[in-house]
Amino acid sequence: AGAMRAIACHGLADGEQLRVFYMGPMFRGERPAAGRRRQFHQVGVEAVGGLEPYQDAEAIAMLVHYLEAIGVSGGRVRLNSRGLPEDRAAVSAAMRQHFAPRAQDMCPDCQRRLDSNVWRILDCKNPACQAAVEGAPKMVDLLGDESRGFFAAVCRGLDQLGVAYELAPRLVRGLDYYVHTVFEVVHSGLGAQDALAGGGRYRIGLPGVKRPLDGVGFAAGMERLLMARESLGLKAAGRPGADVFIVALGDEAIPAGLGLAQALRRTDLGLRVLAGLGGRSLKAQMRAAHREGARWALILGDNELAAGTIVCKTMATSQQETLRRDDLVDWLRQAAAAPAAAAST
Repeated sequence: AGAMRAIACHGLADGEQLRVFYMGPMFRGERPAAGRRRQFHQVGVEAVGGLEPYQDAEAIAMLVHYLEAIGVSGGRVRLNSRGLPEDRAAVSAAMRQHFAPRAQDMCPDCQRRLDSNVWRILDCKNPACQAAVEGAPKMVDLLGDESRGFFAAVCRGLDQLGVAYELAPRLVRGLDYYVHTVFEVVHSGLGAQDALAGGGRYRIGLPGVKRPLDGVGFAAGMERLLMARESLGLKAAGRPGADVFIVALGDEAIPAGLGLAQALRRTDLGLRVLAGLGGRSLKAQMRAAHREGARWALILGDNELAAGTIVCKTMATSQQETLRRDDLVDWLRQAAAAPAAAAST
């Protein structure tokens, strides 16, 4: 919702398309299901301003490639269409005709949905309601020619991109702003609540915006992504705590080490820098450098301060050399590039 509000404030000119991503904390009001929390974190993508079926195929392919990049293999893409608003009267009537004789076996929520929003019955996780869903009419078969043509083009696009998918004729995202394509990725590592990510095409009218916004997007809960990774035996992603650990020895060296850490962070090296600021011994600070996975320890004491030098130790080899402070950045730049250079030869 926040991403769409930002896009609405930005405004889109005729023919303009906007592609954005977001990540951050979210909150849910309903009772959290397995693997879901009241506060959770979500990563999502929105492509707004276009109404082409191949844009939908591209978004689904992007989700699949993202999951591959973070090591989550074994997911299955499930695909369906909700069609256009003008298709819904016929679809709703056919579903009510199917569910009405089965209403007494469904949960109280779905009994109410029979009159209020029959589409939501298809999305209910209650086993009795899922049993009633079996044999429900396939939505695509009830859609008009335009909607069926759009869906066929999405499938062609996925075939062209080499993305495997399975048709899920009763998959529905329960909110009314969805049109045409709806999809999800399910993963066996999540148990019964197996949805890993989901999305679809939407048409949203926002206050103060004359034309509705057409777009397609997806979202994935980061906690559930971690659960899927763990089910595959993968450890939590992330690098060690530091590339450089500054060992500061002495009352004068501690503030000097603090300043050096800040100076290194402000270079273009992109290094993660930690400084020992507690006045501990050389041995204790070197242990801390090992714990943080530092590649280099920079040792700064009274002698180095007086001489304008610093001792640079490569942790993997235990080799060290004394450099002039002015040469430190160039030394780190060369040292950081060395593994890549070795790998290419």
